[in-house]
Amino acid sequence: MESNAVTDQFLRPQRPERTRILFLARHAPDEPAYLAKSYPGDGGYPQYYHRVWQTLSALGYSVTTASDCRAVLTAGGRTDLVFSLYNRLPIDNPEILVPALCGLVGLPCVGAPANIRALAEDKWLSKLAAKAVGIPVAEGAVYADRAALAFPPAFRGPYFVKNRFGAASDGVSAESVQEDWAGARRIADRLFARGMSVLVEQYAPGIDVTVPILGAAPPILLGLVLPVSDKPGGIITEDLKRDDPLGYEMFAPGPEVEAGFRHDAARLWETAGPMDYLRMDYRYDPASGRRVFLEFNLCCHIGRSGAIGLAAAQWGASQADVLGHVVEHSLRRQRRAEA
Repeated sequence: MESNAVTDQFLRPQRPERTRILFLARHAPDEPAYLAKSYPGDGGYPQYYHRVWQTLSALGYSVTTASDCRAVLTAGGRTDLVFSLYNRLPIDNPEILVPALCGLVGLPCVGAPANIRALAEDKWLSKLAAKAVGIPVAEGAVYADRAALAFPPAFRGPYFVKNRFGAASDGVSAESVQEDWAGARRIADRLFARGMSVLVEQYAPGIDVTVPILGAAPPILLGLVLPVSDKPGGIITEDLKRDDPLGYEMFAPGPEVEAGFRHDAARLWETAGPMDYLRMDYRYDPASGRRVFLEFNLCCHIGRSGAIGLAAAQWGASQADVLGHVVEHSLRRQRRAEA
């Protein structure tokens, strides 16, 4: 791999055989064969989990797997680091569970502490935190129940109606963008029917931009990435996020625009860091140059086909390079690295 200013910051496994990793995912490959499992749902998750397990093992780490997050409770004494890709459990706020359990039993966990995971999971609170440290956000309002929909937000439409919590654009459809409150209220009612809480934002015109970041001091911003969309307004819907049929493209708007995203990444890091890997998601309007922060994700796709993989590849970094860095940064962040 050619040396450059980005990959020179990557941490490399030194004695990987001395690091015991518990790899958690809903469809993690099981010993002794470690085969990718069959899966009737969407998104190719078992194949993705198998590739992550395979790459961690090829790096030389001692990796055990589990498909039940309660395995954390009995992993003490034989695990140095928990690497969890659990983010779609059928419970509220699932991304918080594993790091909270790790905190209970004293095990380091890849990602961030449970309190920061909770902040990332709540798109409203993360918006408020971002605004407080100078990151630009759209106007927003939260709705806890149907009765609250009798009162429109204090800002004008068009509106964007979404799930306040959840991963993989859960609840976002082509109808999430509504010109008036009557339409927005109708879509919000549908989300309530699915058991979701509702966040209504002032719709930001433009395109979606995601910013993949790896943990370091300062954090490593891998680049700007466009999730490709064929939906009205270029939004990323639930079906696009889960099936990912259109993929991603690199985005190079120029140094001045990139500087704004770098500013935001630094401010988020100062507020919520350190973290091991994440993605900051935006709407960006090329016509006006306006960027609007939407959310940050601490359990984002870390495979070859996702935004992190694409952005790393432009610097000559492989999935193995990324995963090795993430593991070593996580160990150092939690003071479990070997001397």
